[in-house]
Amino acid sequence: MRAASVLCRQLNCGIAVSVVRSDWFGEGSDEVWADVFDCDGNETKLSECSISSWSRAECSHSRDVGVICSDSSLALHDGLVRLSGERQCEGKVEVFIHQVWRRVLLDSWSLTESSVVCRQLGCGSVLNFFGSSSSSPEHSHECVTGFQCSGSEAHLGNCSSPQTLNCSSTQQLSITCISRGSIRLVGSGGDCAGRLEVFHSGSWGTVCDDSWDIKDAHVVCRQLRCGVALSNQQVPAWFGPGSGPIWLDEVECKGNETSLWSCSSPGWGKHDCQHKEDVGVVCSEFKEIRLNEGCEGNVEVFYNGSWGNVCWNQMDVDTASLICQELNCGRSGVLSSSTARVKSAPNWLDKVKCRPHDSYLWQCPSSLWGQNDCDNKDEVAKITCSEDENQESLSRLTCF
Repeated sequence: MRAASVLCRQLNCGIAVSVVRSDWFGEGSDEVWADVFDCDGNETKLSECSISSWSRAECSHSRDVGVICSDSSLALHDGLVRLSGERQCEGKVEVFIHQVWRRVLLDSWSLTESSVVCRQLGCGSVLNFFGSSSSSPEHSHECVTGFQCSGSEAHLGNCSSPQTLNCSSTQQLSITCISRGSIRLVGSGGDCAGRLEVFHSGSWGTVCDDSWDIKDAHVVCRQLRCGVALSNQQVPAWFGPGSGPIWLDEVECKGNETSLWSCSSPGWGKHDCQHKEDVGVVCSEFKEIRLNEGCEGNVEVFYNGSWGNVCWNQMDVDTASLICQELNCGRSGVLSSSTARVKSAPNWLDKVKCRPHDSYLWQCPSSLWGQNDCDNKDEVAKITCSEDENQESLSRLTCF
């Protein structure tokens, strides 16, 4: 919804009313240009938002996004839904019926209908739903009930029609969805590793590493659909210090929670930390490296929103083998230089040389990002991976 708000503002179409799936407006064609716009919501146009192309290969036109703005005639159509709460993906359920936003009653509501609402809002899956009494003068005195969904609907408007009742007749419905959009990992070039940031009260903030352990990291990776936590970064601010508020401290998870919000903490904004203590997380689905021809080719790394080259200065066969293992391309690698680099791409890394105890490329010493001795050279690192049956296994294991 934050990205949708920016789009509606850019088009002079009012404010964003809803984000919908491809079955509302049909699938597009040609290229899928970007998978994730990471907007704060205050930008004047989409080009000011950062873009993650990390999951672009996983996208198809069946996942094309649609946006309905308040100045569109479609905003008068029944079936739009929103959650009225402090956070993006939780709050009292409101539906647009007969040109009025009406709250939904708990009567006859189930997990099935809740799943449709969370899916329609792009908020993932359901954490829980419950009823509460409320009186709000700015809302209609009429509420609705009687929605019945099969669970496969893309939006609430495809479910059976509700009936209108007096709002005071029973408890009003609230839903909490598990949203990956309310937490993020930044500073690594990918979505599945980085400094942990959470969204609260309209702004992104960080989490202090006091009491943080691998169980907390597992919950973050699960919420982001990034697999399991590979490591618990004990180095303070491993991915750099953040800015803005420090929202959470002393987080205590059991490890089986579906989202960070189910874990205990002293509360929002209660901490005794500085940003030099910001926590970082690395998940199993994190990949920042590739060979441009599958399991062989030029080494490329993702940083600052784009793929770039790796120079071969000081790189050795042990580093090549680690890269092959990290990419599940074999246990050893043959290193050579290549003059067929993408000249329009930046030279991101140089002097990469891994040590025996390194398990992932991001642990290996190297030059600083963008600083290299190969600006005027065409030679970049090229690796050909293989399974060497005569070589003692170099598999590197991470225990969970």
